[in-house]
Amino acid sequence: MTAPTDFTIAEARTALAKRELSATELTQAHLLTIEALNPRLNAYITVTPEVALQQAKAADAALAKGEAGPLTGIPLAIKDLFCTAGTRTTAASKILGNFVPPYESTVTANLLRDGAVFLGKANLDEFAMGSSNATSAFGGVENPWKRTGDDTVLVPGGSSGGSAAAVAARLALGATATDTGGSIRQPAAFCGIAGIKPTYGRVSRFGTVAFASSLDQAGPMARTVEDCAILLGSMAGFDPKDSTSAQMAVPDFAAACARGVKGLRIGIPKEYRVPGMPAEIEALWQQGIAMLKDAGAEPVEISLPHTQYALPTYYIVAPAEASSNLARYDGVRFGLREEGSDLKDLYERTRRAGFGDEVRRRILIGTYVLSAGYYDAYYLKAQKVRALIKRDFDEAWGKVDAILAPATPSAAFGQGEMQDDPVAMYLIDVFTVTANLAGIPGLTVPTGLDSKGLPLGLQILGKPFDEETVFAVGSALERAANFTATPSVRAAA
Repeated sequence: MTAPTDFTIAEARTALAKRELSATELTQAHLLTIEALNPRLNAYITVTPEVALQQAKAADAALAKGEAGPLTGIPLAIKDLFCTAGTRTTAASKILGNFVPPYESTVTANLLRDGAVFLGKANLDEFAMGSSNATSAFGGVENPWKRTGDDTVLVPGGSSGGSAAAVAARLALGATATDTGGSIRQPAAFCGIAGIKPTYGRVSRFGTVAFASSLDQAGPMARTVEDCAILLGSMAGFDPKDSTSAQMAVPDFAAACARGVKGLRIGIPKEYRVPGMPAEIEALWQQGIAMLKDAGAEPVEISLPHTQYALPTYYIVAPAEASSNLARYDGVRFGLREEGSDLKDLYERTRRAGFGDEVRRRILIGTYVLSAGYYDAYYLKAQKVRALIKRDFDEAWGKVDAILAPATPSAAFGQGEMQDDPVAMYLIDVFTVTANLAGIPGLTVPTGLDSKGLPLGLQILGKPFDEETVFAVGSALERAANFTATPSVRAAA
């Protein structure tokens, strides 16, 4: 029999329905794995065994009555950016180190409505600002994968590195995550799992600690494309508490996974062949193109001419919005408070003590580009370029049904190998930020291993609110790639 921690979400739902194991047994198996591996991986900031077991007990009662929901009894990790009533929510920052929300985010409320079990709060880069999970005030996360013959500790990617590591190492069956510039898709690729950033507005942002409000979008991570579809089906939906939430019905995402790709046109953007791209990434991309062609799709070369401006545009827009959103952390209303000689001194001491270096760096950049004399030169110009990037995609949809591209320019790197160079760290997001600027869905699928045995992923980008086609293409790619490799640090089978 499959070990409980090795189930996919789809398999676990079947096993629970057939009473082959109980939700309590499934939850206990994951809690034991967390107890054994989390001290090393640091994937969770807060573990909630009492809450999880109580929810599992309620799930077993629902299963016994035949009242199971779509996620009844499924143990999940919740990125510590989603407010959870009665459970500490830190955003991996000292400034929120002891914050216990009195309310539930819409995403987590939807998951609880559908019967999910919450194992705890997953680690992340502070305020979701980072690409390595090295900026967390609670310490970095270790990627459960290792290079062949090398015990170097690798980063899991960021900002959703704790979510990705937890899923890859079997510390959860799935996880919530957020993606502002690639924070779902990049760590998913680094950890050999699947993850989708939905269309902006598909999932409510209410109760999710804000980074950049016009870019942030919540989505799921799991070990298979189908599992991501199952989770997104619960997470998505209109929410009147979020003014950017789309009033659209939630399709059966999981059913779309079986559609196939016959007759679909798959765009191959020539601008994603960036200078210095490793040969392994190019080879993986070509392999993915061939796989989809064999499955019945037609590759079509397209041009997204403003792609070259996406990274600088993102690193103007995102810090500008961050500087505005993080102004609320002043030491007066909630969170950390450092006493000062007057109000200004209190603000300065609180923020100096509460924010890490990367958060302070982005606040300063954002404040600068919004300041008098620079607003037109930087922020306003970035918004105009953002519109051109979106227009590139809008024009592409007249020719293709989805787009295939690399997810990252490399496999996972070692802790400390790039963190001293902020610009090099920002370049990690080169393939992912366009989807956030355009507001379109993007799915990462693990597709192969590099020469050192580390996972590499490809991403599928889709039309706004056409996650169904994205899942169909992703599932076809997943079947063809048949990625079965597992990390060296994981639950014992």
